[in-house]
Amino acid sequence: MGKDFEPKIMVFVCNWCPLGAVDSASRTALPRKAQIKVLRVLCSGMVDPGYVMKAFASGADGVVVIGCPLGNCHYISGNIKALRRAYLLRNLLVGLGVEEERFRLEWIAHAEQHLYVEVVQEMSQRLRELGRLVVPGLFRARGKF
Repeated sequence: MGKDFEPKIMVFVCNWCPLGAVDSASRTALPRKAQIKVLRVLCSGMVDPGYVMKAFASGADGVVVIGCPLGNCHYISGNIKALRRAYLLRNLLVGLGVEEERFRLEWIAHAEQHLYVEVVQEMSQRLRELGRLVVPGLFRARGKF
């Protein structure tokens, strides 16, 4: 991939614990090399696998779901639901020819903005190595990211 390649990353972030960390890091410490879109959801357990597939179909090169640390879910077990879905979703993506590294599930507390920065930097670097997401026949028309 050329030097100009900026990976497009869709981040689904839980409204409760991690949102403050993501907001703080986005304003202060996050490098601007990747194109990052953050979508707030009420709970990581509410991120339907169809949303992840739609993000890829819309042009995302990678997707990150960020939830509350295990044991701290506002909805009691939403992050456990997200964990189960992530396992199944990874298997589905690999079966479709999408590299496993293009999808991540992370647990971040309110005061861990440094962790969010690390996750995005690692994801950006890995996506630069992988290049643009190209899976012939998987997505008919790529929408706007």
